[in-house]
Amino acid sequence: MNLKRCTILFIGDVVGDAGRRALSRVLPRLKKEYGVDVCIVNGENAAQGNGLTPDAAHELFSAGADCITGGNHTFRRREIYGFLDETDFCLRPANYGERCPGRGFCVVDKGSVRVGVVNLLGTVFLEPLENPFDCADRSLESLADDVHFTVVDFHAEATAEKRAMGFYLDGKTAALVGTHTHVQTADEQILEGGTAYITDLGMTGPKQSVLGVEPALAIEKMRTHMPVRFQNPAGACLVQGLLAEIDKTTGKALSVQRISLCDGETPGGTPCAAER
Repeated sequence: MNLKRCTILFIGDVVGDAGRRALSRVLPRLKKEYGVDVCIVNGENAAQGNGLTPDAAHELFSAGADCITGGNHTFRRREIYGFLDETDFCLRPANYGERCPGRGFCVVDKGSVRVGVVNLLGTVFLEPLENPFDCADRSLESLADDVHFTVVDFHAEATAEKRAMGFYLDGKTAALVGTHTHVQTADEQILEGGTAYITDLGMTGPKQSVLGVEPALAIEKMRTHMPVRFQNPAGACLVQGLLAEIDKTTGKALSVQRISLCDGETPGGTPCAAER
């Protein structure tokens, strides 16, 4: 680990069995190639179907995640409730409130660096939870005296809400990454105050899909408006996210780099056929 810098890898929403398998194959190589110090994985859809189960969470940790963040599907599986209470590093959005299982932020301690991780849920086109801007302030204040710097996973639907949060937290957090929409955006940047930002990390799951769902099933749902049991298609998977290098002393981002690999592709290597 560099004594002055910390490299953080954020991984976009892991989808189902296929996404977990792809992450298990690709993540160890990514961490070694880029000298990753801390890895944060959004796992709210990591169970087959959706939601998160303890078994799926254990698989993400075994693949190399230091912290798992959540979103609007975190509570879909009741079996995760106790796990959220017992496990410090599996988060749900902080603005769900204290009556819900689990916690919305944690500290990842790597010895030479302590990183605060905050998980928030947007409220535009999603659930009417506590205002995420107010919740962000309170969560960051709670962590301020215990960490070198913080990072935030903002799980939100609306691009405008994510952009607004990025500017609101610019200079207050080392990185603000968006999740939820499963489509990686090309707006990675370091904001004026030194915060690494991207509107959406993308997805870790089937490439030829509608947000991880078999296209024919998604089309049927949209055309008929009838209930449809979604399935994940077979085939190549994407592993997408963002690398951010952070100055430990200042808590400012030094560099950002989007990651988008096809399962089976090595960092810097030749993309799989589906990616050409």
